[in-house]
Amino acid sequence: MATAAESFALCCSVIVVHNHPSGDPTPSQADIKMTKAIIAIATPLGIAVHDHIIVGKGGHASLKGMKLI
Repeated sequence: MATAAESFALCCSVIVVHNHPSGDPTPSQADIKMTKAIIAIATPLGIAVHDHIIVGKGGHASLKGMKLI
């Protein structure tokens, strides 16, 4: 079985997903900043970040859908 680093090295795109235990899926400034940092690191490696989805109690938020990335 491949390690996480080896799996990441083999991929060509990712979708980042996490939850907000508060139940509110609204992206925080930290979520946006981290997503942009992931994109900055992934892009030179040829890895596309298609979206960052945040799951909450009543639904979800897509940073791409919200035009934040």
